[in-house]
Amino acid sequence: MNLNKVFILGNLTRDPEVRVSPSGQSIVSFGVATNRFFTDKSGERKQEVEYHNVVAFGKLADTASQYLKKGSLVLVEGRLRTRSWQDSSGTTRHRTEIIAERLQLGPKGVSKGISEEKEGGEKPQEKIPIIEDDEEINIEDIPF
Repeated sequence: MNLNKVFILGNLTRDPEVRVSPSGQSIVSFGVATNRFFTDKSGERKQEVEYHNVVAFGKLADTASQYLKKGSLVLVEGRLRTRSWQDSSGTTRHRTEIIAERLQLGPKGVSKGISEEKEGGEKPQEKIPIIEDDEEINIEDIPF
């Protein structure tokens, strides 16, 4: 059995770049930065940033180009693909991308990576909706 599945939650590093394939299909590409926080051996809190290349096609590309912008919070579900090509000097280049299969947009107006201040010098709070399921699941109700 094989599985190629990726989930990332992060902020766009640039506005989506829109292209159209020769067949007329929309293609959009954008970068997403994800942060990892950890404590090193000396007890100091550290942050590590990873940058991801994301590509979406068709209606998903249209949605991304319409609603996403630099700094937007987005959850991307997709698969990894590495492509290679030769540049003009003959060097083989490789690029690993996430091919988006689903996108979930973050709350409107939230851009963690961009410094914004409200009146009075107060920074906006990032509000991500919390979805809780309080209903108990009865194992006998599962059909398989």
